[in-house]
Amino acid sequence: MNIDIGKTLDDGPYTTMQKFVVCLAALSIVMDGFDGQLIGFAIPMLIKEWGISRSAFAPAVAAGLIGMGIGSACAGLFADRFGRRWAVIGSVSIFGAATCSIGLAPDVMTIAILRLIAGFGIGGALPSSTTMTAEFTPARRRTLAVTATIVCVPLGGMLAGLFSSAVLPLYGWRGLFFIGGALPLGLVVLLFFTLPESPRYLARRRHRWPELSQLLGRMSRPTAAGAVFTDLGEQKKEQRVGFSALFDEGRVRDTLAIWCAFFMCLLAVYSAFSWLPTMLAAEGLSTQIAGSGLTAYNLGGVIGALACAVAITRFGSRWPLIACCAGGAASALLLLGVDASHSTGWFIFGLGVHGMFVNAVQSTMYALCAFVYPTAVRATGTASALAFGRVGAILSAFAGAVVITAAGAFGYLIMLGVAMLFVLIALTMVKGHIPRLRRTKAEAKVEVQA
Repeated sequence: MNIDIGKTLDDGPYTTMQKFVVCLAALSIVMDGFDGQLIGFAIPMLIKEWGISRSAFAPAVAAGLIGMGIGSACAGLFADRFGRRWAVIGSVSIFGAATCSIGLAPDVMTIAILRLIAGFGIGGALPSSTTMTAEFTPARRRTLAVTATIVCVPLGGMLAGLFSSAVLPLYGWRGLFFIGGALPLGLVVLLFFTLPESPRYLARRRHRWPELSQLLGRMSRPTAAGAVFTDLGEQKKEQRVGFSALFDEGRVRDTLAIWCAFFMCLLAVYSAFSWLPTMLAAEGLSTQIAGSGLTAYNLGGVIGALACAVAITRFGSRWPLIACCAGGAASALLLLGVDASHSTGWFIFGLGVHGMFVNAVQSTMYALCAFVYPTAVRATGTASALAFGRVGAILSAFAGAVVITAAGAFGYLIMLGVAMLFVLIALTMVKGHIPRLRRTKAEAKVEVQA
């Protein structure tokens, strides 16, 4: 009995078990965004306590982002070779333990080293978890599911803002990192006992077919003993595996354009994650109000990403992504006319609108990667795009400090607006955008039954 695993997953129901796996992947990303942004809330307090300048923290911020870049690149290759499950569990373990250790740091150099280590896990969790989500979700739900997973980065950042406002006044920055690192370590225990391996990954390893049969049974897709598994739709698109497959004929332009889009978008995103509270504090706002700016940015990101995912499902990815890029650039430039110190409420609201557009683009680009790259190189393709984007994030660590010192909020907002204009150009160049989903009557019936 031959079973096409792709057709089995895409044409069948979206079961509770599959949704549970997606929730586990999403929880991993919540913790990823949570731990990744704690440093941004801690920096203003550390500057006061240690009596150092903003620029002194640029290497520590950059170290974390360098670690994320390395983690992103390595996690994709690891996940494609050894499985998505261990890539997710390992990534969460690394950043949880390293974040806990930052609470013991005596100086900036130690923080930089620990942020580098934490970055390995933070960078690795994103491509591994999104690949897991994509491969457990039917095609008709995939864009929304992947986006809902990635939107957990700003959701985690928003929770980090609320968490920081409650913990910093009581326990200081050390308590912030102790507790913030312990939470993902608790999640590791849950993942170890409940997270299964990806069915599409298992289908490519004959010795693990019995495990795949059991997994499909749990997903309401029982199989006969001795079934032979294939993945015909994906195999037609695969000529090679590994990094070189990202540049197969017909994929070069999309790979380069996606890399450029990730580079500039992550420059904008991490300029906010790392420096937005510091920029607002430099404008004379209190530490608590400065932190609320990043919380608003993340809240807007959650709303924007989900709305963009729905739009992509209905209209395809090209025009929703281009529209959000334009909105991100326009909202940053329009904030130039708002005085942060006198019209604080409006300025923070504007940051929320800007975060809505920027995170809508960043979050849904992972779904674009899942569409462009086939199973054998999906994790590698997503991870390589994210790794290239981390270079832009690393640049933001130094650019943010320099721009805020030299030109304040004016230069900072110009940088954000220009970055999103470049993302718009790059995404315009992508040929393989997600098409509008057209469901058959049979698929609609399955949707109703699910």
